[in-house]
Amino acid sequence: MRIGLLGTGPWARAAHAPALSGHRDLDFAGIWGRRADAAGELAALHGTRAYDDVDALLADVDAVAVALPPAVQAGLAVRAARAGCHLLLDKPLAPTVEEGLAVVAAVEEARVASVVFFTTRFQPEPETWITEQARAGGWFTGRAQWLGAVFGDAASPFAASPWRREKGALWDVGPHALSVLLPVLGEPRQVTAAAYGPGDTVHLVLDHASGASSSLTLSLTAPPAAAGAMVELRGEAGVTVLPQSSEGIVPVLGRAVDALLTAARTGVPHVCDAEFALRVTRVLATAETLLHSGSRPS
Repeated sequence: MRIGLLGTGPWARAAHAPALSGHRDLDFAGIWGRRADAAGELAALHGTRAYDDVDALLADVDAVAVALPPAVQAGLAVRAARAGCHLLLDKPLAPTVEEGLAVVAAVEEARVASVVFFTTRFQPEPETWITEQARAGGWFTGRAQWLGAVFGDAASPFAASPWRREKGALWDVGPHALSVLLPVLGEPRQVTAAAYGPGDTVHLVLDHASGASSSLTLSLTAPPAAAGAMVELRGEAGVTVLPQSSEGIVPVLGRAVDALLTAARTGVPHVCDAEFALRVTRVLATAETLLHSGSRPS
């Protein structure tokens, strides 16, 4: 499969470009970025071509990987799908439900495959755990803490990210927590959200269709020593905790590439496709509305 990369920022450099250039079943055909000089530099580093025109790249490839802010990703994903390109997207899918709906509609109309890179879902041990807990059922409640130190670490390449500064932990790490909880506990019937704590820290409580509840604490302002992710489930089977993975990001992203290749070849949607990412976006958008209004759903 010939694949192109849209984006040249820290995430593209650290994850996407190495994963695409090192994958044995891909022809890494080129890179487009909003800054031509950065695209040229990254393309030279990985032995591929820099494109000045995004439509020229879309015309030359079978698929694209996107490493861009959500508002930029959403529009380009629609454009790429209409050009017949399979999509390897990042989370969150889009900054609004409407833009997410447009991506899903474009994917369905063009009949292209889509995979959204919820990191935990492509780590073998956590993904196996999620599948097992969804099969077990009988869960009473879940608890997730996803705490990053991005805003307190001047050395972080993501500290100055404009979209993270605007959207905060809800939209940056919230998708990770939801990608674990929703497959196990089901869709939320009701969402409550509150902004208590330092910086961008937010708390969500979900009432799931299964009858279970869950709580999420999300932040990018945690002290470095307190940063980390944890998901705990309690129910008929007892207490279980999401296993950790120490695997590097490049091989994990490589599994997302494998998933896209399989979905494109078989026509069978992956569990982390654009439609699933839209479900996550709906929860995030509901929580954001509640946080901005200071109200709770009736």
